[in-house]
This record gives sequence, structure tokens and C-alpha cells, in this order.
Amino acid sequence: MADTRPAFAKAPAAPQHGAARRRRLPLSAALLCCTAIAAPAWSQTTTASAEAAQDEEIVVTGQLDALPNKDVGTIFGFNKTLVDTPRSASTISKEQIERFGITDIYDLVAQAPGTFTNSFFGVGGALDIRGTPGEVYFRGVRRLDNPGNYPTPIGASDRIDIVRGPASPIYGPSKTGGYMNFVPLSARVKGGALMSGPEGEISYTRGSWDKNVLKAQLRGPAKIGGSEFGYSLYAEIEDSGSYYRNMSTNQTILQGAFDNQLTDTVRIEFGGMYQKYDGQQNGGWNRLTQALVDNGTYITGTARPLDTSGDGQISQGEFNRVGVFNPFGSFACGGGSPFAASFTNACFTSTYPYLSLQNVGTTTLSRKNVLTGETDVLKNKAWTGYFDTIFEPGDDLEIKNQFFYDGYHNLNENAYGFSQFHKSWVIEDKIVASKTVTSDLGKFSFQLSPSIRYTKFLHGDDFNYEFFHRVDLTQGYTALSDRLLSTECDCNYTNYAKGHFTDYGFAGLTDLDFDFGLDLVLGARYDSIHVTSRNNPAKLEIAPAVVAAKGDKGAWSWNGSVSYKLPFGLVPYVTLSKQSVVITGQGAEIYPADVVGGTFVSASKLREAGIKGSFLNNKLYAAVSVYKQKRTDFNIQSITVNQAVETKGVEAEFRWSVDKHFLVTGAYTHTNVYNLTALNDGTLFSFFGIQDLVNVTNPALYLGGQPIGLVPIPNKNASRRAGIPENLYSLTATYSFDNGLAFSGSVVKVDSVFSGQSQAVKLPAYTLLDLGASFQTGSWLFRGTVKNVTNETYFRANFTELFGSTIVLPERPRSFQASVIYKF
Repeated sequence: MADTRPAFAKAPAAPQHGAARRRRLPLSAALLCCTAIAAPAWSQTTTASAEAAQDEEIVVTGQLDALPNKDVGTIFGFNKTLVDTPRSASTISKEQIERFGITDIYDLVAQAPGTFTNSFFGVGGALDIRGTPGEVYFRGVRRLDNPGNYPTPIGASDRIDIVRGPASPIYGPSKTGGYMNFVPLSARVKGGALMSGPEGEISYTRGSWDKNVLKAQLRGPAKIGGSEFGYSLYAEIEDSGSYYRNMSTNQTILQGAFDNQLTDTVRIEFGGMYQKYDGQQNGGWNRLTQALVDNGTYITGTARPLDTSGDGQISQGEFNRVGVFNPFGSFACGGGSPFAASFTNACFTSTYPYLSLQNVGTTTLSRKNVLTGETDVLKNKAWTGYFDTIFEPGDDLEIKNQFFYDGYHNLNENAYGFSQFHKSWVIEDKIVASKTVTSDLGKFSFQLSPSIRYTKFLHGDDFNYEFFHRVDLTQGYTALSDRLLSTECDCNYTNYAKGHFTDYGFAGLTDLDFDFGLDLVLGARYDSIHVTSRNNPAKLEIAPAVVAAKGDKGAWSWNGSVSYKLPFGLVPYVTLSKQSVVITGQGAEIYPADVVGGTFVSASKLREAGIKGSFLNNKLYAAVSVYKQKRTDFNIQSITVNQAVETKGVEAEFRWSVDKHFLVTGAYTHTNVYNLTALNDGTLFSFFGIQDLVNVTNPALYLGGQPIGLVPIPNKNASRRAGIPENLYSLTATYSFDNGLAFSGSVVKVDSVFSGQSQAVKLPAYTLLDLGASFQTGSWLFRGTVKNVTNETYFRANFTELFGSTIVLPERPRSFQASVIYKF
């Protein structure tokens, strides 16, 4: 679900299969190298003696390709290792994804510090990074926002980079928290050469709650007319049930990547991804109380009838004929206050009797019973494509033209009273001219990059009659609670906007890497953003104050980083940056009123210091960072996807490839996130939950509607963003035997958190344990994973600023999944 109401109310990683193709290796070593599930990715040598000494010679990537000692160009744009990059970032390899059974973005929390995600109505679109919604990049280019439109696919990735903090100026306007960058599979091996031959795999996964996933991939070299090119094809089909009632997943993902060396100096890389997702959002439990969280005690009862037409749904007109169902404060009762404490039993009894429930009682609620209805849908089709032309005339000069497209069609309908659609797309064309100069002083790299990014949007949503509590989850939706949605009648939308905006940008970046150990990364960017937006009054329930508007705004971004290579492998660094951001909604929309007010662009500032190191002959990597980042204008925010926040924290991680069999990693995150808009205003608009209405002794008096008002924010502690744990610990380990058997495990320990901004309901701390095992024999691999091994009962907060005190997502119990994989 989403809400757009005002604040008041790149080079691909080396595949793991190369060593398995060497016939001179012993059979067991060949099997181990064939897949990341059963063995580490170790360096390849070209002589028999080097192969014989392989046990003694560790390579830079280590077990599971997990050591971050390869070049990554997705942070600053330069091919630097993470050790040498002056920013807090992590990479998760394809081998780690496979070994640890990572299937959605929530699983990434165990692999990288600084990440934790509140529920956005149960859909894993993007991680919360440093306590605020992050972004998703594809091959280093920003995709459209995806907080809850569809689950971001994991399986087609060769590597996932998680960058904490705003992006480099070379990548354009971005959010404060950070981003995930997905690097798709390709047909090139380390060093850029094409694979020597084709290889592929087919897998089938079966799991708890009727999980069914079929995957296939094929990669290799080919020739057309004497010209060699590489190809990588991936397909995934899912037809799965769910632990929760009235939920399922039907999904198709197709991905292709191709590259061709046209001439000695010109190379092209192109491809794309298509994803068709049919599922539902999950609002979780309604009628939230501390007793519901602690022991499952649920208030039952049915709402009073409103469906006078007899069509089985409640229209907006049928609500309006009765009275106000979302009273703002106690003004109508004579209380004269917008705060929750002003509501009383007498207020609801005398002024809003139609809000009360009938046949009231209590029961113990199953975690399976959630707000999803039988007719709820979340349908999304997403298309992503790219075409890169790389010109390398020599003398360390490269000119790259990157063309990128991303778009989606989305429909989201929820019986409790929310619906939306998007039809939005973006194209970006960026030229990056890179030059490297090497001298006795060091290596000096420069980049210049003009770019143009055009976004077109059509977006409508409907949330003015969003009443979570009318449905009794023990009974499900009936004519007493099922709402006629705007997307069903194509009428009475809350927002309905169409428009486009263009960003003309120019960036420059330099990396001055001196031989004596000093490294300076400096960059700047200017963006000129031009917006046209129009409301459609004929589709809206309430006429807009501004029908149409055009506007433009400019914004500067800059970055300055310094690091120094000390003895013993230590690299301390400091980064200061300012990054602009375009404020859009869940469907990439900008409303006419925001254009007129000039509030569609803001910026964030980052101060970060840390120290990294690679030790024990590159077997051990460790990093720790401290940071403070905040939005520069905290009166501008999209409460759905881009809050104005200040974040302070500490992030630490280590990765230790003990030997070719054993890998252990760990991470620690300390985060404090403050909502600056709420702190500045002294209040925050919110839905009131049962625990908020402290002077109402009988909640059944109002659960047929939804009281709303202002939550007081008297100090900085009260402005802390709910749902994000202050402390989070994670540990992973895996061990592979020479006979093809391997084990893995991960554990995440999470502090208790408040479910909403009013801090009325507290969600318990929890420890989540996942275990896995696999066995490789010949071309066959068998893998099993158990998630939530201890059957922990835990919860995830949901849209904490607005709905945190009214709904919460109960997470799934212990589950199992098993995969059969054939590699060829």
C-alpha cells in the first residue's frame, strides 16, 4: 500500500565455473568449483605445479567469491576495490546468494551492515538502508522507485552491491540512505575475455506452502558472420502459494545479456529483463494492541451495515451518506484538540455511533489471517533494457555511451480501501569519457559525463476511505467491510496525475591515487530538472487546488573523499558529500502543487569516516565506519518513499576466508534515525491506534472507522523513526567438504522496536536462524534450506509514520525449501 497525502494529515564478476573446466584437476576439485553451493571460488593457475599447490595459495576472492578485493565501478564510477573505496559498501556474490538460499531482499540483511527493512505491505521492493528507503540500480543506472510495486528479483544476479549513503555525483540525483546495484550474469570471465564454451543449469525448488520455482540459465560464446559475441540467458517461473490466507505468487522473469567486440576498439553490451508479477500486498494484522503482539489476543466484532445498494461493496457515497468515518481530533465532540488523548467514550457514543462494532468479543488470532482479501490483486509488469557502446582507442582512454530504459504497469487493489495504478517509464542516455594517466607520482583517473534522463508518469490512487479495522480477520471480508475501489469504478480518485520531467546533467569526477599512499576522489555535478504535470479533475473526488503546472529547478551535487594506505593493510578514509534528490511518489509522479511550490528537488549531506583493511594474505577483510547524514530541507518529503530524515550510525563488518573450505562473516549496525519534518513541526499526522486512544476504554466504539490526528513530537527522541532497530547483529558461516557436501548458516539478532511514531506498541526483539546443506555429485546438486529454524515469533513494522499504531505484519514461522539443480 502507499499513501501520498500531505505531511500534515561495471565489469561482471568472474563466474564460478572456470576451474571446473580444467580436466587436469582432480574430480573432487572440479565438482567443488562447478558451483558455489558446494565449493569456494579459488584462483586459477595455468601450470600443473600451481594446481598442485592450490591448497596453499589463497586467491583474492576467497571462498564463495566473498572477499571484496575485485574492482567494482558502481560506487564512484572508478574500478577500485572496496578496500580502496572511501565509502561504506558491501558486495554479495552469486555464490553467496546460492549457498545461503537468498531469495528476496530481506535475506540480504544477514550479509551486509546498515540494512534493515520495515514492511511496505509485505512486498520486498527495496531495502531500507541507514533507516530510510533505498533505491535500486541495474548495472549502475537508477531504476524507477519500487517501494512496494513488485518484489525485486534476486536470482538473475551475478553480484549485488549495497552502497550506504547517497550515490556518487556521476550517477545523478539519488536518495539519502543508499542503493542496491544489481549486476546481471554475463558470458565474460575475469579479465573481460569470453567464456571458452557454453554452460548452463536447470533447477527446481519446492518449499513450504506450495512453493514452486523453476529456473534455467545458459551462458557462453557464439559466432555470427565470423564475429564473436557472448550471451547469457536466464528464465524463472514461479507458481507458489503462501503461508498467509488469500495470497499467492505467479511470476515470470526473463533476462538476457549480450556483448560483442565489433572492432579492435569498439565493443557493445546490450540486454534486458522482463518481469511479470501477480500477487497481493499484505497489510498484516489490524486492530493492533500490545496484547495482540504479546499473546495474539484479538478483538472480534463486525461493523455496522452501509451497503444500501446491495451490491456487496461499500461505495464512497454510501460512506458519506452516514457521516464522517475518519474524524480528525475531537473537534466535533467539543474537545477542540487534534491529539489522541482528547477522544473519550462519550465522544464516540454521542457523535459517531455508526463507528461501533457489533457482536464484540476476543479470540486468539492466527498469523495466517491478514488484511489481504480474496479479490485483492497486485499486478506488475516491468521492462528494463540497456545498450552500451564502449570505444577504447588505447592510451587508457575510454568513451562509453550508456542507453537505459525502465518502465512498469502496476495495478494494486486492497479490499479495506486502497487502490492505485501506475503507467510510468524512464529513459536515460549518459556519456562517460574516462582517461587514466600513469606516472612516477601515481595513477590519476578522470571522468566527464553529460547525461539526459526523461521520465513519463501516469498515476492514480485512492486512499481517502481506507478503513483497516472494519474487517474482522477471523471472518474475512463481507458486504460490511469490502470497499468499492476507485480502480474498479474508474472514479473518485484521491490523486490522478499525468506528466513528465527531464533531467539534464553534467558531472566531472577525478581519482588521484598517489604512489606514496594518498588517494583523493573529487567530483561535482549540476542537474537542471524541468517538470510538466497535470491533474485530471474529472477523475478526482475533490477538485485540486492546482490543475496544471510547469516548472524547473537546478541542483548541485559534490563529493570529496580522502584515504591513505597505511602499513599492515589499513586504509582510513573521510568522505564529505552533498547529493541532490528529485522527490517523487510511488509511481514516479510529481504533482502540480509541488511544481508550483518548487518542492520537487531537495538535497542531503553526508559526513562519513572509516577504516578498512585486508589482512592474512587477503584472507580477512574488515571495515568500520561512522557517519551522519541528513536532508538539507526537511519541510520537503514524500512520506511514502522519501522521508526527510537525519541518520547517525556505526557500521562494521568482517569477512574471513579461513581456508578453501571455511568462510565466516559478521556485521554490526547501530542506527538512530530522526524524522526532521516531525521534529521541526512538533507534530506528525497519523492514524490513531487502539493504544493511542488512552481515554477510550472500549475500542469497539470506533473500529468501524478510523480516528486520525496529530502525534506530538516534543523532542528528538520522539522523532525517531519507528520500526528500525537501534542495534542489529549478524553472523554467517559455511563449510564445504572435498566430497561435495557443504553446510551453511546465518543468524540475525534484532533489537525491539516501536511499531509506530507514537511509540504506543512495542515489537519484541528476536533472533532469526537459517540453516542449509547441499551435496554435489557429478552434474547434480541437491540443496535444502530451513528458514527461521527456531520457529521464532516476530513482527515487522509497517509504514510507521502513518499506520504504525494500527497495523503490523506477523512474520512467517519455520519453513523449508529444497532444490534439485542440474549443471551442464
